[in-house]
Order: sequence, then C-alpha cells, then structure tokens
Amino acid sequence: SVLALDGKIQKVGEKIFASNGKEVNFSSALESCEETGGTLATPMNEEENKAVLDIVKQYNRYAYLGVKESEAPGQFEYMDGTPLNYTNWHKNEPNGKGKEECVEMYTDGNWNDKKCTQYRLTICEF
Repeated sequence: SVLALDGKIQKVGEKIFASNGKEVNFSSALESCEETGGTLATPMNEEENKAVLDIVKQYNRYAYLGVKESEAPGQFEYMDGTPLNYTNWHKNEPNGKGKEECVEMYTDGNWNDKKCTQYRLTICEF
C-alpha cells in the first residue's frame, strides 16, 4: 500500500504516523509537526506504540514522543495536560525527577524521560 512508504508512514485506526527523517530538539520537532497540521507522535495504546516503533526502527534513531512532564516531578502527561492513559516506560524509568522533561522512544519501543535539548527523530501524527 502507498501508506507503507518504506515504513516511514504507519496508519493505525484513524491515526497516521509519519517522519521527515530529521533529528532536532523537542521544540523544533513539535513545531514542525504542528506546522503541517499534526502533533508529535503520541502512542495511546500498544498498537500505536508499535506503529511508532516501526518508524523508529526504520531510521534506527530514538524519537521524541508527544508527552511532557507535568508540574509534579516524575509525573507525565499529554501535551494538552491530560494524564497518560498508556505508558511503556523502560525499567526504572522515568528517573529524571524534574530534570528530564521530555520523553523519547528507544529502538525497542520502551520510553525514557530525557532532556528536551537532545536531538531526536521527529515523528508526527495526523
């Protein structure tokens, strides 16, 4: 199917995940997704997490997710401030306790809290 585009585009239910292949900091990644009418990839269940992982594996690069630390250190939420209803944290993560406010996906699909200044793969959802 056209949507498979070398694994760089994944469709799950109503959502489409796509990457431009660029590695930038969190705010630049979010901005480039919003400019095209989407937002950063925000997996809300295992199936969506796997779709994002497929793109991560395609580039073999860690990617930012559309998840941020809330006012309470160690608690994470969606970009609109609602609590997470699905997580896939790596063992012993999140551990930044207020110092790592963004979230990245590893090449095994697990999540890690990370400083927002790192350069990570941009994956958007539409």
